[in-house]
Amino acid sequence: MKTLVHRFVEKIPDQIEEGVIYVSIPFETVIHRCCCGCGSEVITPLSPTDWSLTFNGESISLEPSVGNWSFECKSHYWITENKVIWSTRWNSKRIEEGRKEDFEAKVRYFEKNKSTSSNIQKEDSKTTKWKNLFGKK
Repeated sequence: MKTLVHRFVEKIPDQIEEGVIYVSIPFETVIHRCCCGCGSEVITPLSPTDWSLTFNGESISLEPSVGNWSFECKSHYWITENKVIWSTRWNSKRIEEGRKEDFEAKVRYFEKNKSTSSNIQKEDSKTTKWKNLFGKK
């Protein structure tokens, strides 16, 4: 079983090392070289509609699985506690279904949170006005 080494970084380095998974919390991004060995750079954005990261103090896990459907290798795996766990290979039909499911999940998420977002923007606007009023930044 392949094991990755995680590194927390502020910015993603110019050279991505094989076997290293870089985590940039400020940029909400995780990047590594494809675990199949093809050398492609795999970027997994962290967000409620993309991937989530768990750090248990010793290792990291990403959810959901990493499906490199745009790469020639089309590799599919999970990263759990720094270990690469290979998953089933998806055919073209299943890839399209998965992409459609992802898109629909994003639409549902943003529709559900549309009113919440506008309330947050209103609160941020109020806070900014008060801070400006009192000369605070």
